[in-house]
Amino acid sequence: RKPLGFQDLGSHLERLLSEGEPTEDSRGKATEGRLGPQPVVLDHTSGFEGLLFVDDDLLGVIGHSNFSSIRATTCVYKGKWAYEVLISSQGLMQIGWCTLNCRFNQEEGVGDTPDSYAYDGNRVRKWNVTTTNYGKEERLVDRDCAVWRLHGEPTVLITLAHVFNHFAPLMCKVYLVEDVLMNFLLGILEGGGSVNEHPLIQQLLDLFWLLMEDHEVNECLKQLMMSLLRAYRFSPIIPDLGFQIHYLRLTTAILHHEKSRKYLLNNITFDVLRSVVFFYIKTPLRVREAGLEELIPTTWWPTHFDKEGKDEWEPKDESSDERLRRRAYERGCQRLKKRIEVVEELQVQILRLLLNNKDKATGEASRYIFLNKFRKFLQENASNRGQHPTALCPPEYMVCFLHRLITAVRLCWDEGNRKSPGSISSEDAYVPPQLFYNGKVDYFDLQRLGGLLSHLKKTLKDDLASKANIIIDPAEIQATSMDDLDEDEESGAAQRPFGAAAMGGALARPSWLSSPTLGRANRFLSTAAVSLMTPRRPLTQPEKVKVRTLAVEQRTEEDIEGSHGNDGLLLGRPLEEPDQSFADKSLLEIVDGIVMMYNLSVHQQLGKMVVVSDDVHEYAVALKDTEEKIARCPAKRPDIQEELQKSQKVFAEKLNHLSRRLAWINATIYSKEKMLDVYWLLCVCIRTIEHADNTGSLFAFAPEFYLNVAMNAYSALKNYFSPVNSMEELPGYEETLTQLAAILAKHFADPRIVGTDIKDSLMQALASYVCYPQSLRAVERIPEEQRVAMMRNLLAPYEQRPWAQTNWILVRLWRGCGFGYRYTRLPHLLKTKPEDANLPSLQKPCPSLLLQRHMAELLSMDKDMAASFLNSVLNQLNWAFSEFIGMIQEIQQAAERPERNFVDTRQLKVCATCFDLSVSLLRVLEMTVTLVPEIFLDWSRPSAELLLRRLAQLLNQVLNRVTAEKNLFDRVVNLRLPGLESVDHYPILVAVTGILVRILVDGDRQGVSRAASVLLSDPCFQLHSIQHLLGEGGESSKRKHFSLHASVTVITVYYVFILSGEHLTLREEAAASKPTCFVAPCSHKSCKACINQHLMNNKDCFFCKATITGVEDYSKPAAF
Repeated sequence: RKPLGFQDLGSHLERLLSEGEPTEDSRGKATEGRLGPQPVVLDHTSGFEGLLFVDDDLLGVIGHSNFSSIRATTCVYKGKWAYEVLISSQGLMQIGWCTLNCRFNQEEGVGDTPDSYAYDGNRVRKWNVTTTNYGKEERLVDRDCAVWRLHGEPTVLITLAHVFNHFAPLMCKVYLVEDVLMNFLLGILEGGGSVNEHPLIQQLLDLFWLLMEDHEVNECLKQLMMSLLRAYRFSPIIPDLGFQIHYLRLTTAILHHEKSRKYLLNNITFDVLRSVVFFYIKTPLRVREAGLEELIPTTWWPTHFDKEGKDEWEPKDESSDERLRRRAYERGCQRLKKRIEVVEELQVQILRLLLNNKDKATGEASRYIFLNKFRKFLQENASNRGQHPTALCPPEYMVCFLHRLITAVRLCWDEGNRKSPGSISSEDAYVPPQLFYNGKVDYFDLQRLGGLLSHLKKTLKDDLASKANIIIDPAEIQATSMDDLDEDEESGAAQRPFGAAAMGGALARPSWLSSPTLGRANRFLSTAAVSLMTPRRPLTQPEKVKVRTLAVEQRTEEDIEGSHGNDGLLLGRPLEEPDQSFADKSLLEIVDGIVMMYNLSVHQQLGKMVVVSDDVHEYAVALKDTEEKIARCPAKRPDIQEELQKSQKVFAEKLNHLSRRLAWINATIYSKEKMLDVYWLLCVCIRTIEHADNTGSLFAFAPEFYLNVAMNAYSALKNYFSPVNSMEELPGYEETLTQLAAILAKHFADPRIVGTDIKDSLMQALASYVCYPQSLRAVERIPEEQRVAMMRNLLAPYEQRPWAQTNWILVRLWRGCGFGYRYTRLPHLLKTKPEDANLPSLQKPCPSLLLQRHMAELLSMDKDMAASFLNSVLNQLNWAFSEFIGMIQEIQQAAERPERNFVDTRQLKVCATCFDLSVSLLRVLEMTVTLVPEIFLDWSRPSAELLLRRLAQLLNQVLNRVTAEKNLFDRVVNLRLPGLESVDHYPILVAVTGILVRILVDGDRQGVSRAASVLLSDPCFQLHSIQHLLGEGGESSKRKHFSLHASVTVITVYYVFILSGEHLTLREEAAASKPTCFVAPCSHKSCKACINQHLMNNKDCFFCKATITGVEDYSKPAAF
């Protein structure tokens, strides 16, 4: 063989590369039996069905809808033909041939129509409308591909140049990169050596950049990362996660190369790989494929439940066999968790490489590239939400990315803290308020607490100048002024890019929130305390700085970190904000992005994954119920016994599968470490809100999502992570609970907050907060001044704001103290199981005597507030009960029609809501009468007599409507319509009875006399309504009557009326003694009670509409 020299190297390489390729003559010839272009690609213009993502080279495709289909661009009509396809994922897929006339849809693909044939390797079948077995099962296994190896002594650089000159174009081909280059690099790692800056891989990447054209290196690295992503994403899950670890190690080794890392950050990581796949650990669809049966051989699930289906597991209740099973299951879960932690550590290593801020030798540091790309990534996901869901990062990827990013950021933060001992640690991290208005961080079109940013810049520009020494660029204000004129005309909903995620989907337990928020204690020093420890500011006024909002692409490292008098991200520190030291200011923006990311989709996904735990609970209850039925089944019925045993087997198999799947989800999503991440995020939000609140009017610049995340993070900690991890074990649990209570109590009526969505969310959060004993105690621990202010806001007139949630809060503070009001569920519903026993409304009563005392003091001292509050409550009660009566009339008419008909479920729901509102308003009246009876009975107060007469009128109306025998209410209750379960005699009659007891039994003699006189003198009073409460007057009906005959206080009420004299006489005397008044300046006359009632809601004369300036008693002139 002739020796090979440098002069022959080029021709030798060309000859090797040309072997097996068709000649020029053969390329031009048309092959018989084939039509179409020579390079066969996918037809992305017309030959597809469904939602598909096609690669740029038209050779790869990913389906994103149900049973998508796509054709190639070549047709064959004669001979024998074959083609190859590389399948990169598991699942049901059919591949084959079809005619040109074949039409697909999202239910029928290739092989499902008469003119197409297909093969499915997953199900091992062939298809042509019907199906038969064919072939053998395919599995994705580790392919043993040929690997390049370097042998002998180091070659001369010129030899490598010749080699790269010929091989560089081939390194841009996706199949060669995936099947040869990637496997070659994986082989290098398998040969040993550290992933951190592996010398051979680093040298190889250096040669790429040295000997290849930039566009060739760029394309090669792009295809290499895309190949790694596909391999990581679609590799089968095995017990040790070996494939995932394999590909992450190579990704880490590549990213250790500085120049390659910066290119990938600038052009690939967030631009092409928007879904941040490398940080996702997918959940296995099949337990058997993931090997979880071997890893967790023993399964376990709860077996002890109360009457409502709640888990009441106690260690003392379990048997020895159950204890052994539980411990074996927990050991298996720990083994799985340790293997998952290996993958998570590699993912954190990748993020730490991307957050490197020391690699400035080759240009801008990686961290600042990452910052800009991360912000753009958030902007795309925020702006497209609700419009183009396919362009968003999937929420399951977001969850994993958030946890890895929190870990990486905290490691970088603490590393900087060790180098700067005086700086804030990650445990005390928060986002300073100046980031919200100094223009250094772009918040896109996200809503601020005070409204639109352009509006705030104009209205608060003087406050910015005086408090933060910031002057907004006049050009920027002028540029947005015309836009604001248009935006002011739009509705509030149109101004927002997406709705606020309240309370768990505003309560998807309901709307993603069943309860408010929790946080960490002892993490925040008050402004007063910090100001004592920091030096005073110089007496000279610092120069004001003109600022303009910077786009993400315009920012530099100096804009972020600052230098030589420039504070960077901390520009514009207000006077109220302490001068805190931050080691790495750039990390503040990442923390802000993490909070935003949680708000975008992470919380929603956390709520979705709870369904697996709920399924385990439901199947466990069903299995226990089946076992109890088997134990009770008589021996003479073997047929029933057999069916029950079949059900038992099905439930047990399902629980085995679900318990192993739940172990995976608990390890990847609901572990103790993940819980601490969410808790840390909650603490960051609480501290950020507290610091922003201290700035006064500048608090309006804070984005809404900080309050949303504070509420939702508490909801997640309370409802999603338990019972696996208890929230009470978190460090500083009680103190943080109090901090959050203070935020909710202060800001639910904060005038600086203008958005209706966020105000409703805060109100709902506070309403849920007072339903649980621990969080209610936290509300009682906040300073007395804040408690009194909260109660004052709750007692504001209902007409001026949404009042249903406010009323619900007052009812929860009273529940457990009212007459017959100690129940958790209504008595007639106790035999049925609730759909969700964890709802706030189904919690045991936990009244707050402290907050009741504050309410009593406020109503007693402020007579005007008491009158306006009770007037609004009485108005709303009148409206709610009238609406309820009107609706049940329509329901009754529909039910009595002879033809088949259905009552609208929405109408039933609204009807039940009006009934519940009526009951809750009556309970608030009972609470007020009990705590401050003088509001009604002390007639020295200007409005007492009027309020008592209005109260008597409403009570009599309610009693007459509800207690009449065979009346409308009675008939609708007896229908037992689904949706009207809460409508019953008990809740409303007991509430009315509670009010009567307070004013007729528990009061002093004079008050009882006045109350009885007013009630008896009301034209609507009927004594048989009181008799109905005692179960009397129903002799004609065989149905069991509602009765309070066992209650001594109700019998006392009855005798108070009897002993008060003839009520007809009292009524006539009262009518004759009504005082008459005239109003100034028009002198129109009417009775005093009517005038006072009118003035509570209107200041105009009801005859001539003149403004009333005064009311004077009218003395009838003496007759001559």
